[in-house]
Amino acid sequence: MSLLRSPLLLGFEELERMLARVAKGAGDGYPPYNIERCLDEGAGEEGASGQRIRITIAVAGFTREQLEITLEDKQLVIRGRQAETNGTGEFLHRGIAARQFQRTFVLADGIEVAGAELKDGLLVIDLFRPEPAHRVRRIEIATPGQSG
Repeated sequence: MSLLRSPLLLGFEELERMLARVAKGAGDGYPPYNIERCLDEGAGEEGASGQRIRITIAVAGFTREQLEITLEDKQLVIRGRQAETNGTGEFLHRGIAARQFQRTFVLADGIEVAGAELKDGLLVIDLFRPEPAHRVRRIEIATPGQSG
């Protein structure tokens, strides 16, 4: 029995599906990447506080045209496609192969993609999560026979 199937956790079916997708796609270590929480808080809208997250992926040898970043159902998908080079020479050693990749990150509700930049073989994707408003709502308890 899954922990998320507890009768005390209502409406978490989507979270369980999301965790299954993450587990399925976590196998390949290529390309290497870093994820960091950035310290400056003013990355969102003017005057808004929140959290910045930066994903840095090593994509040496890829051009902007060979990279694609999409946001699909709370999933940030980064794809790289290189064509095989048809050079006129013969390889004596081939340590740099043209290789395709797909790296997927599942984003929580409220996380927005602020932008992406390719520089010096590193693809940097900045994410932003605005500070949620703290909400408290009082629920009135009705008395039998009282219309509400």
